[in-house]
Amino acid sequence: MMFRLLSQCLLVGVLSLTASASWAERLKDMAVVSGQRANQLIGYGLVVGLDGTGDNAGPNPVTGQTVLTMLNSLGVSVPAGVNLQARNAAAVMVTAELAALSRPGQTMDVTVSSLANARSLRGGTLLMTPLRAANGQIYGQAQGSVVVPGAAVSTALTRTTINQQSSGRIPGGAIVEQAAPEADLNPVVEFNFHKADFAQTQRAVEALARVMGADAVVPVDARTVAVRVPIERTQRVNTMAQLLELDIQPVMEMAKVVVNARTGSVVMNQSVRLAPFAVTHGNLTIRVQATNQVVPQSLLARNRPLNQRNERASIDMGPAGQMVRVEEGASLEQVVRAINMLGATPQDLMAILQAMKSAGALRADLEII
Repeated sequence: MMFRLLSQCLLVGVLSLTASASWAERLKDMAVVSGQRANQLIGYGLVVGLDGTGDNAGPNPVTGQTVLTMLNSLGVSVPAGVNLQARNAAAVMVTAELAALSRPGQTMDVTVSSLANARSLRGGTLLMTPLRAANGQIYGQAQGSVVVPGAAVSTALTRTTINQQSSGRIPGGAIVEQAAPEADLNPVVEFNFHKADFAQTQRAVEALARVMGADAVVPVDARTVAVRVPIERTQRVNTMAQLLELDIQPVMEMAKVVVNARTGSVVMNQSVRLAPFAVTHGNLTIRVQATNQVVPQSLLARNRPLNQRNERASIDMGPAGQMVRVEEGASLEQVVRAINMLGATPQDLMAILQAMKSAGALRADLEII
């Protein structure tokens, strides 16, 4: 008996520690530093070395002109009026993302996509391509072998492909030529949270004020918190590292239910609640029962008796048209699980959830993807 009581106390302690740890999130996971963002780059290039799967020069003169321009820049003169049949080359668009605080000499991945009518870029090599930002300046140079996943098999009468063959990637195929412009060392740093929530902003302000002081933290709106930090670089780095690792207790998410219309999968958060309602769908009868049970306090614990909810859900193939009442506090998870165990179609599940939402029984936002 004593061993059982000790085991229960140990289990309660572990669960309480796990719950408290799971409710703490770092500031770096909840917000980003204002101004530190990635920049998109784009470039026009040429892929060569294809095995006859490049652009068709007949209706597409762009690839031929690109090849002529490249040869002229390398000192190779081509007589005027020559129509190049560059079936081993393809005109492509190259895109990349310059990470925040990138420095010259670092590498970044690039995506290469066919611009014309090339069938496949497999086995091709991207020639040196400048990558420009929205301001027109060059921030990177891309070159390398294109990696195309999948395969393609063709005959005189048919052709079969696996995955997309007209686009690929070059891991580490671009070199940063210059760093993105940086903002001045402002003594005030703003943290932009991923979601707008006044309660979340209040908790973040309280946590930041315990480290920096109440005078150094100012809430701007439901998404932004401004913090005054040192300007000296060494102190600034140490302060930012301490703030980004700060644990903040998140608020409860807004009640939401997401339904996948193709697979019938239902994902919901812990804020979803059900109001009392009665439901019937064809010959499906949904029964949900929720009862409260008082758990007496332990002999070694000082807490008060707990109220424990026991839930049970089942579905019967009864006669059509039978209405069943569901009491308040029933779990939507139990209802959905019972419907899935029965083998109902995703359409049946979506119809039931939509009807519950329209009737006001489902107290959550319903999103169908």
